[in-house]
Amino acid sequence: MIEVRDVRSRADLRAFVAFPERLYAGHPQYVPKLVGDELKTLDPRRNPAFDYCDAKLWMAWRDGQPVGRVAGIVSHRANETWRQKRARFGWLDLVDDREIAAALLGTVEGWAAGRGLEAVHGPLGFCDLDREGMLVEGFDEL
Repeated sequence: MIEVRDVRSRADLRAFVAFPERLYAGHPQYVPKLVGDELKTLDPRRNPAFDYCDAKLWMAWRDGQPVGRVAGIVSHRANETWRQKRARFGWLDLVDDREIAAALLGTVEGWAAGRGLEAVHGPLGFCDLDREGMLVEGFDEL
């Protein structure tokens, strides 16, 4: 069974940031993000995007082991500019399992709907300077 948990504590945030290292351990093409940069980006006190964005982080667990992560983001500035009611998802990393993907994305969708938003799109970050998109092929290439 998949359990999706909120990231609440500093230890939870560190686990969220460290998850890709564990997921992609040993993969020769994996290039890890800088931990300090990730922690700063996800810290409301250190990232000015939180002046116009709300965000929530989750991790998925199965049998006591982390199996995925995702962020839900509302950019009020983008929604006002484009006259839309959308949330974004980002920081999506998970083991290759549709049940985990459905649980994580379903959690973001439920969170967005609870905030009166009409759609979720991504993968996106807080702004266009953050990572966007996902790798769907070419995993064996640099």
